[in-house]
Amino acid sequence: MNSAQKPQLNKLLEIIKVKQNLSEDDKLLIKKAYEFSEKSHSGQKRLSGESYFTHPFQSAISLAKWHLDVPTIVAALLHDIVEDTPATLEEIKKQFGEEIAFLVNGVTKLGKLKYRKINADESEKIKNLSENLRKMILAISEDLRVVFIKLADRLHNMRTLSAIPVAKQKRIALETSEIYAPLAYRLGMQNMAGELDDLAFPFIHPQEYRWLTENIKEKYDRRVAYLEKVKPVILEELKKNSIIPVVVDSRAKRISSLYKKLFRYNMNLDQIYDLVALRIIVNTIEECYAVLGIIHYLWPPVPGRIKDYIALPKPNGYRSLHTSVFCIDNKITEFQIRTKTMHEEAEFGIAAHWAYNQAKATKEFLDKKVSCADKIELKWVQQLRNWQQEFTDSQEFIKSLKVDFFKDRVFAITPKGEVIDLPAGSIPVDFAYQIHTQIGEQCVGAKVNGKIVPLDYQIQSGDVIEILTQKNKKSSESWLKSVKTSFARRRIKAAIRKDSKILRPPQTELRVVVNDRVGLIKDISAAISRSHINITNINLIKTSGLPVIKIACDIGDKEKAEKLLVKIKNIKGVREVSYKLISL
Repeated sequence: MNSAQKPQLNKLLEIIKVKQNLSEDDKLLIKKAYEFSEKSHSGQKRLSGESYFTHPFQSAISLAKWHLDVPTIVAALLHDIVEDTPATLEEIKKQFGEEIAFLVNGVTKLGKLKYRKINADESEKIKNLSENLRKMILAISEDLRVVFIKLADRLHNMRTLSAIPVAKQKRIALETSEIYAPLAYRLGMQNMAGELDDLAFPFIHPQEYRWLTENIKEKYDRRVAYLEKVKPVILEELKKNSIIPVVVDSRAKRISSLYKKLFRYNMNLDQIYDLVALRIIVNTIEECYAVLGIIHYLWPPVPGRIKDYIALPKPNGYRSLHTSVFCIDNKITEFQIRTKTMHEEAEFGIAAHWAYNQAKATKEFLDKKVSCADKIELKWVQQLRNWQQEFTDSQEFIKSLKVDFFKDRVFAITPKGEVIDLPAGSIPVDFAYQIHTQIGEQCVGAKVNGKIVPLDYQIQSGDVIEILTQKNKKSSESWLKSVKTSFARRRIKAAIRKDSKILRPPQTELRVVVNDRVGLIKDISAAISRSHINITNINLIKTSGLPVIKIACDIGDKEKAEKLLVKIKNIKGVREVSYKLISL
């Protein structure tokens, strides 16, 4: 190794030493992998003209910054060798051991994943893509380190995407945006996910990118200048309260995220108040809440814009306090408050918690007993592995994977405080099935934040949802028009197929005018249930007069309906009740 190349190795070792203690054996192993990779890739060039070895080296640098262990960093240095050089996996196993060979082999398999828009009639391509995505799911569930290496590999490739032929740029950018960026987000690597989306955006939406960059700079510069006026005010107030922040800086909204948000505001940049937010990083959770109080003492908060992701973290582990206030000159300004640990989690996700036990023997590793830190639960990883086994149709599998796991997410909360992670656009029926299939099947209504909502209500992040159920209730075919998750859709279809031979009675709608009170819906539902009548839907309609409850149920007998009306009329709070046949 010549002197010009030594600084690269030293740079890598220095980054690793900042994150973890390095033994002499670790240093020797990294040096050996560095030299082996450099020699194996000797003479190879990337399309940009730079040495090919730059790519595995930069991948290793990213993993070192993400706090990954030495075997993962070594595997990153070697990850393209089997596919792109004469060296074999057996040679890597002999030189570096089974654990590192396992990781390299996992990344090599993922390297064959090629995602692209496929027409419905291209059955062979659909089947191949489906199989490749299943391999990725298997890799995620067996050892997340394989995926971390692949993400580091993809990050460097995206940073140099302009060097490849134009014909391939959009395909790779689309693959990054629809598979790898959402995967990074699900792993809690918010910064990584955002960077991948931003790198892909100009290749997927070139015209929109040009429009944004041309129109945003002046507003961005003005916003940064404004925050520079706000910064000393908040620093002075923190000092008065004996709080010394780790960092106070500004955070610009990512361009890909800004583009998505502008759709909701008719492309009006003046309505985007978090174009640049002020971020305050402190030492403790207690200081986070103290800073929130100080900000609200200085400036009044915007109603409905306070988000406590510390008390209720996002499903991917993200924690922070967000608030928007009427700040200096009455300008709406967003503040983000978090601890240093929370900031690292937002940057590196579960990689920030990675805790492999270096004392484990090779046999224990091969028995898949290695594990990650228990500070972040990754239930969705196991759910993903179990979920994909339910699909036999390749096209349905690909479509459902993108919706159920890789699209924008919302999180809803049960009355007991459990956070349920769902794809954006989900409705209470999706939520009910996510809790339990039986809850989904018995769902007759829902309360969101204490108020009755229609079952096709689109859930917003932070909603507290209570599902109203009725025993012996059956799934409704009408739900198929609105449910978002493939899990709910499959369960509903299965229930319908099961009941397809049973002749269903006519649908009748009850119209109940009420003086609203706590427990009234429950009392009416109980009366209907005691009459052995199946409820299919409940809606509370607010009118200028008294509230009206509309209840769809299975009643095929006029005499039975009239008897039920008498029972409901006798319930406290019921003013009027009537019925009509709505379907046969």
